[in-house]
Amino acid sequence: MTVLPILKSATLAAVLFASTAVFASAKDVTISVWSGGSGPNDNYRTDAFDIAADILEREAAIRGEQLNIIVQKTPYSGWEDFKQALTLAAEAKKAPNIVATGHEDIGPWAQAGLIVPVEKFIDLDSWPISDIYPNLMEITSFNGTVYGIPQDAESRPFFFWKPYMKAIGYSDADIEALPAKVEKGEYTLKNVLEDAKKMQDKGLVQAGYGFYPRTNNGPDYWQFYTSFGGVMEEQGKLVFDKAAMKRTYQYFADLVKAGVTKKNHIGMPGDQWWKEVATGKAGIWHGGTWHYARLVNQEGLKDFFGNVQFTLTPAGDGGKANTLTHPLAYLLMAGHTEEETQIAADLIKIASEPRINALHAIKSAHLGISPSETKVDLYTANRWASEATERLLPHANAMPNNADFGKYWTIMWKNLEASWTGAKTADAAVNDAETELKSTLGAAIIIR
Repeated sequence: MTVLPILKSATLAAVLFASTAVFASAKDVTISVWSGGSGPNDNYRTDAFDIAADILEREAAIRGEQLNIIVQKTPYSGWEDFKQALTLAAEAKKAPNIVATGHEDIGPWAQAGLIVPVEKFIDLDSWPISDIYPNLMEITSFNGTVYGIPQDAESRPFFFWKPYMKAIGYSDADIEALPAKVEKGEYTLKNVLEDAKKMQDKGLVQAGYGFYPRTNNGPDYWQFYTSFGGVMEEQGKLVFDKAAMKRTYQYFADLVKAGVTKKNHIGMPGDQWWKEVATGKAGIWHGGTWHYARLVNQEGLKDFFGNVQFTLTPAGDGGKANTLTHPLAYLLMAGHTEEETQIAADLIKIASEPRINALHAIKSAHLGISPSETKVDLYTANRWASEATERLLPHANAMPNNADFGKYWTIMWKNLEASWTGAKTADAAVNDAETELKSTLGAAIIIR
């Protein structure tokens, strides 16, 4: 793992001196925090700053300094609304001090000058930052500079409805052994299609409900590309593996042809999808670790472990079992005074402490950001967090923090949807993707 850069002591001392100076004179400081992807289970993405502000104020008081931090919190449930509002705010020079967003925004936002590196304001070699998993810190870096602090971690598993697996011939022991078989490549995406078909043939689920994917575009679909041997980036350059992408496109065409996934599945109402997977309407599906919280808390699936098994995304031809982690990161927005940004950075550092971050991890069913967090009583006592961390996180990869990845993603998804719906064959879809990638990205992407 690459060793991340740390602040030089002289620079850090200057920054901390500036921070101390503003604390000595400040009475009221307003820090605004916006977060994307925040539903009722994700409130600690912003509420953690209430706790952090209280601690920072108490520390200041002990030093004989006067500090009153007003935290303005703006959570967004939808990512599109969040990105649009943030863009407008930045253009109006009214961007918040802190945002919690997907790590893939770091590259383009850094190039556009919308964010400032956190390593200028936080000593990365100090606790609790020094204890954060190194791979998560790399995911929140761009061009060798650390721009963000991981807000959470997660993985994206496959889910299997246990009663239906039993009905098509799996014993309890078989189901218990399924995660290990997936990890070893002994149960593959081909088996997923076959088992989904068996569930339908037995009348356990309706046609089109055997395998029930995510209903819209998302990072999840890159897992299939990885399962079929694809690589997203090598040595800083994007990679388009035509053979792997063709196998990915063909797989979804095959799911529709076999009748286990609906041709018009994309775009269906999200609430309908949630209700159906929570009540056994679907046989096999994929999602994220945070799905546990919604299934149990909002959708009424009380006996989760009695009804559901979860695994890595199974391997396909030419690839391996895997999962994708898509950490949200706390970023410092540009356009604020250095003193305000330093206070915002101090709050991020406190909010990243194991006990505080564990509040978010357990309530929202995300995974911890540090080894110490996994030892917090709240975390260790939670079966889902413990099992998901051990089973999934060691096999996780992530989308690259490449400023051009968004263009690649758009082209990849457009052609995946076309092959899924039958608008294009897999051959035509991959050829069209290649043509558009060449014209759009040129030498910025390796095509092989």
